[in-house]
Amino acid sequence: MIRLHHCPQTRSMRSLWLLYEVGVDFELVVYPFDKTLREEPYRLLNPTGRVPTLEIDGVVLTESGAIAQYLCARFPAVGLGRGPADAEWAAWLNWIHFAETISQHCAALTQQHVALRDDHMRSPIIMQLEAKRLVRTLGTVEAAFQADYLLSSFSAADVGVGQAVYMAAHFVKLEGFPKVAAWYGRLQERPAFQKALPDGPGLYAQSFYPAWDVAP
Repeated sequence: MIRLHHCPQTRSMRSLWLLYEVGVDFELVVYPFDKTLREEPYRLLNPTGRVPTLEIDGVVLTESGAIAQYLCARFPAVGLGRGPADAEWAAWLNWIHFAETISQHCAALTQQHVALRDDHMRSPIIMQLEAKRLVRTLGTVEAAFQADYLLSSFSAADVGVGQAVYMAAHFVKLEGFPKVAAWYGRLQERPAFQKALPDGPGLYAQSFYPAWDVAP
């Protein structure tokens, strides 16, 4: 039995997308992005009240990078992972976890633009700083491309970083990163990516959230 606990347009999207790429049968449990995640019965499964949570044959995983590594090891024939014997293993591992480096800045910006209820709670300085930090992470991805994908062929690394870029594009324009934009365009054409998109309202009410001006 495989069951994924998911909130649309959050980091659990990368686990959902990867499951669709793997092509296995699974149950999807969808939650609103609210206090439901901190209440029973979900809190008993994941006390931190976050997504994703993956249940797979009695094993519970709550970190998207670990979920990616586990699924790729569990279903190696799909070819989305890399192992210790592969020349690309170290790079694959680094990209799987670099997705979180991007996502931490997306999460900070999501809090500022979306989660905080009133304007007086928001900080234009934090918006500016986190947007600049996010730009630096995209620059790292831009500089890495040697082919159409992050490695020699499409892998779970593209899923993890691609989903993080999906979130980042709500706060930073991709026009300054032509290789990232072209790669992300290829990812958007994948049927599994399209299936992982929200069916109806998601976390983001608009497609782009510019940082506020910092008062002089």
